[in-house]
Amino acid sequence: MNRKGQYIIIAFSLLVLAVFVVSPAPTGLSTEAKNAIGIFACAIILWITNALPLSVTGLFVIALLPLLGVMPSKEAFALFGNSAVFFILGAFILAAAMIETGLSKRIALLMLNKFDSTPRKLLAGIMLTCAFLSFIMPEHAVAAMMFPVVAAIANSLDLEKLNSNYGALLFLSLAWGAVIGGVGTLLGGARNPLAIGLLKESTGLEITFFEWMVAAMPIVFVMLAIAFVILNLFLKMDIHTIKPAKEVLRSELVAVGKITRAEKKAGCVMLLTVCSWIFIGNTIGLAVIAILSAVLLFMLNVLKWRDVESNVNWGIILMYGGAIAIGSALASTGAAEWAAMTVLDNITLTSVIVVLILPLIAIFLTEAISNSACVAILIPIGFSIGDIVGISPIIMVFLIAIPSGLAFILPMGTPPNAIAYSAGYYTIRQILLPAFILNLTAWLVFIIMVFTYWPLIGINII
Repeated sequence: MNRKGQYIIIAFSLLVLAVFVVSPAPTGLSTEAKNAIGIFACAIILWITNALPLSVTGLFVIALLPLLGVMPSKEAFALFGNSAVFFILGAFILAAAMIETGLSKRIALLMLNKFDSTPRKLLAGIMLTCAFLSFIMPEHAVAAMMFPVVAAIANSLDLEKLNSNYGALLFLSLAWGAVIGGVGTLLGGARNPLAIGLLKESTGLEITFFEWMVAAMPIVFVMLAIAFVILNLFLKMDIHTIKPAKEVLRSELVAVGKITRAEKKAGCVMLLTVCSWIFIGNTIGLAVIAILSAVLLFMLNVLKWRDVESNVNWGIILMYGGAIAIGSALASTGAAEWAAMTVLDNITLTSVIVVLILPLIAIFLTEAISNSACVAILIPIGFSIGDIVGISPIIMVFLIAIPSGLAFILPMGTPPNAIAYSAGYYTIRQILLPAFILNLTAWLVFIIMVFTYWPLIGINII
């Protein structure tokens, strides 16, 4: 976006906000609620267009809430200390330890060396490795870490950019594996704890680490198989041997040497943390465990603060503070409920229709905007719709947060897609049809799981 376009969008968002502020409150809506909707509308415009960085928009929202009388300053700024924000911070620090010690790269190389016998097995290895690592690290960190490994494989095979199906297959396996794995646990994408943070602030309810895994993991396994089949159906294999790539992988594994004490410490802390999240997370709190684990990494001298500064996405953390604050404001002032009732006044919705439509909107909205922004926009609205049609807020979180992580077409919504696309081995036009089909398949798989598998684990829509 050029600077002129950026100025126009920012001016338009402020104009929309001003219209809400100066207009009288409609019947049934308080002035605070009206202003909260105005701030939300302004934030949506800025989040969708990215005219301002997501983090700056988040800070803007927090400042506007007390400025326009939606909530007191003390309350607005306190929301930045939501436990979800600190869970995300702790998760980022744990991921930094995995990357800085080289443990994540070692795991990746060990896995890939098990799948280096044929070109097709190597693709499966890359997809599975990225998915597995996205269970314990943010998907964007996985993609960034795997990128040089996959690029070295492509270079060793002398694959020509934009003229090699196998080159496209390599990087799409990286991107789609990380994207799919990222919905499996709360660690794969910060949008997941953001959704849980919005749930806690709005309703006081919580979803445990284990509950999330039980609900999402089967979707991950089915989608990995489908993604691999779609890739191989639409992009014809154009090489017959990967012998040079095998040499690269083995030399990379030799280069990392024997496992170090720092790697062992990082691995033990990560294992202890995940077990704690699963077994005592509901008692102690996910954020408390995440922060204690981060502190333990420093106590064991695994990390230095400079490592954290270079690996933690501070912008995302700032964005989430604003997203949680506006979500809480929409709920506490009654704005979200009023908006949902107004929109749905002449529309007959049932729980089944909501379950069918909302995940589809989440998947395709994420193609246009950050999946974190998608969650921030849809969750407050979803809670109000859920109240109307009888869907619990916990189920609504699943209906929005999981599908919002399953977008496979455009680079802007999901970091792994952007990282893979930057390699230059394929065009959007080249992958448009298979990626679009994968989007629709993700929606279909999700819906099938909702109505068949979820009732078996006690998640009942109806």
